[in-house]
Amino acid sequence: MKIDWKRKLTSRKLWVAVAGFIAGIIVAFGGDSEAAETVSGCILSGAAVVGYIIGEGLADSSNKSE
Repeated sequence: MKIDWKRKLTSRKLWVAVAGFIAGIIVAFGGDSEAAETVSGCILSGAAVVGYIIGEGLADSSNKSE
């Protein structure tokens, strides 16, 4: 079974799950909720950039002239 990494890395569900997990770890180890929110926001912002870059790369590769 081959994993479609492009699809996985652009999945909003994946990034929301990662952000939620890390925010929970921050709070569990004594961090405040403000720090958890900031880190979650950074993760989701980074995910948006990754998704855009991969999406544009796929669009560019499908529009290649031969």
